[in-house]
Amino acid sequence: MSAGVPVALQQKVAGSSFYAGMRILPKAEREAMFAIYAFCREVDDIADDQQSERPARAAALAQWHADIDALYDGGDPGHAAYLRPAAQHFGLDRADFHAVIDGMMMDVERDIRWPSQAELDLYCDRVASAVGRLSVRIFGMEQVVGTELSHHLGRALQLTNILRDIDEDARIGRVYLPHELLQAAGVAMETPEQVAADPHIDAACRPLAARARQHFARSDAILAARPAGHRLAPRLMSVVYAKLLARMEANGWKPPRERVRPSKLGLVWQIILLGLKF
Repeated sequence: MSAGVPVALQQKVAGSSFYAGMRILPKAEREAMFAIYAFCREVDDIADDQQSERPARAAALAQWHADIDALYDGGDPGHAAYLRPAAQHFGLDRADFHAVIDGMMMDVERDIRWPSQAELDLYCDRVASAVGRLSVRIFGMEQVVGTELSHHLGRALQLTNILRDIDEDARIGRVYLPHELLQAAGVAMETPEQVAADPHIDAACRPLAARARQHFARSDAILAARPAGHRLAPRLMSVVYAKLLARMEANGWKPPRERVRPSKLGLVWQIILLGLKF
């Protein structure tokens, strides 16, 4: 685990499916990815902290903005100190760290409810594709190819998460399904709980699932071309999440829904299979 990562975060990282996927990387890349994941967990926990008032959460994210700037400008990086080795060794772009924080701020400024498709795409770019842009530098990919991969795989993963977490998001007052799709499906947008309980929600989810599959297909095509750099980790994430999406499509989204989860044993098996191919 990367030095300086808070112990509580180390435990969260070690207990995640992400940990199994990233352990396949060489030591320097693995530790850098663990640091990136720890950063994402920290700012995500701030955004999702239902016990703190919005001004306090906004101030905490603003401090992260300042700490990232200090990290790059030679000042005291505060909470961001553990990111220094990864940022320096792999030439990570501060704008991508800021984008992740800005995505979390979108959740803090207001509970996102039935956003426009354009706003949802911006959100996905910030909270997912920006993480991809940080990751592909660590994977050693050429910038143009890595940026394109991040665009598609990040959106595929985030849309899959949104489709998986409808009930959990509704319980904290959020609905990430775009209002254009909800309106077309005949779902009244009154409260998050009402949207999540509407049987017509399935018709709103399927076009979003189709969009996620398109992004998976584009990212798979990029990886199939065997670009330079470590390809196994992003390929693993694509395979595992595409399987989750397929299971959800088979089950449908009519309530009541059962939340699908990746199998850790299945994840290990995928690592073995992909290791043979890559």
